[in-house]
This record gives sequence, C-alpha cells and structure tokens, in this order.
Amino acid sequence: MTPDALLEVYDAEVRGMFPGRLPPGWSGEQDGPLMRCLTGRAGFVMLAGPAAGLSRPDLQGLVERTTAYFADRGRWFEWKTFDHDPPDLRPLLLEAGAVPEAPEALVMGEAAALAGEPILPAGLTLREATTRVDFERVAAMQSEVWGEDWSWLAEDLEGRRQADPPTTVLVVEDGDVVVSAAWLTPFDGTTVAGLWGGSTLAPYRGRGIYRALVARRARLAVDRGYRFLQVDASDDSRPILERLGLSVVGGTTPYVIGRDG
Repeated sequence: MTPDALLEVYDAEVRGMFPGRLPPGWSGEQDGPLMRCLTGRAGFVMLAGPAAGLSRPDLQGLVERTTAYFADRGRWFEWKTFDHDPPDLRPLLLEAGAVPEAPEALVMGEAAALAGEPILPAGLTLREATTRVDFERVAAMQSEVWGEDWSWLAEDLEGRRQADPPTTVLVVEDGDVVVSAAWLTPFDGTTVAGLWGGSTLAPYRGRGIYRALVARRARLAVDRGYRFLQVDASDDSRPILERLGLSVVGGTTPYVIGRDG
C-alpha cells in the first residue's frame, strides 16, 4: 500500500475509532471532532474526527475549552498533533502556552512483512512479561533510560495486559537485568496493532535487540489477525523500521500545557 493509503487507514481506524477504545483507567469526552481524556496521571487530547473544515475560530474555541477543562481539574495535558491537522492548530497551541516536545515519525506497514523469529545477541533472552514485578522492572529500566520517573508505567502496563484485547509486553534480559522492553497493543475493532516501547539500556544498543522485538511482535500481530503495524517512531527507531519495510506516512508532535519542569 502507498503511504497515503496507509495514512487513510490510520485516520479511519486508529484516530477515528479512538473514542470507543480508551485505555483502561481513562475517561473521556468529545467536543466535536476533539477527544479530551483524563488518564491516571495527566490528560490527553487528540483530534479524532474529521477536522479539515474547522475554521481558525473553531480551533480557537477548542483550544480555549480544553485548557479550561484541564485547568479546572488541576491537570497538565498532552495534545497529540499531526502534520496533517489543520495548519492553524499548532500556532494556536503555542499562543496558549503549549510547549512542543520532540516530533516523531508516523510509521505504518504490513505486519506479515516483518513477522519472523527474533535473533538476539548471545547470552540474552526474550520472554513475555506477565507479573506486576515484571512491569515494575520494566518501569525501572525505562526510568534509567530516560532519566526521569517512569514508575507509573507499571500500573499502566498491568491494566493494558488485562484489557480486551490484551497488550503483550516483552522483555529482553541479560541474566536478571531487564535491558530492553517493548509491547504490542492491538487496537480493538481495527486491523491495526501498535508497536510501543522499545527502549534499551545504553550498553546494549546497536546489537539488533530492537529488530528482534519488532519481529516477535509482528508475528504476534499476524497470529491475532491484525494486518497493519503502527509506530510513533523516534529518530533512532525510524531508520530501522524503514529498512525493515515500513513507511513513513506522516508526523506527530506532542504539545504539553501545564506540566512543571
């Protein structure tokens, strides 16, 4: 499929069906095409419906109502924007005090093309994480990689694993040390599954661990009947995914309002 056709799948299924498949523990409300959510720790916002016809005053109203909504609840929030959102949106967010974070490539492709047996460096093992202790170890690894507190991730992963359909969390270990983790999150009612996570401790990078995790998750997706994979890819993972056959179909940038530090 062409990148444009894959982007249409993303807009119709991943974005368009998002209001009906909120993650465990999230609550939300719609404001026209906009979805506002309260998560376990903050807020999340995204244009989930068709927005091409929104005028600048329409967008201004959405931004003002959204900032007021989260301010009233004492929450900071992330507004997930896309390169193909209405062009007035990002300037309006900046005017509202939003801070853009690192952009990511929106990457998609056929799961079957990536499915295979993972090949790991000698001495490392790959398995499915299933317990709260596992998820706490993943969160500790993520905290080390990113240099900030990711302890909230343990509860998030535990909830996602208990959801329907469940998220599958994979860990790569060197003995009793979690050196990398990634998870497959199927989007209920769609043909798409998300490749999330994929962080690796610095001494273990560049050794094929990320590729191995992609291969195993792609196989799981195919086995469960999901045709497409979707990734919000960093500059580190995007080249690997492109070499494996996925396509960059667009871009996404989070804009954050109200978070200290």
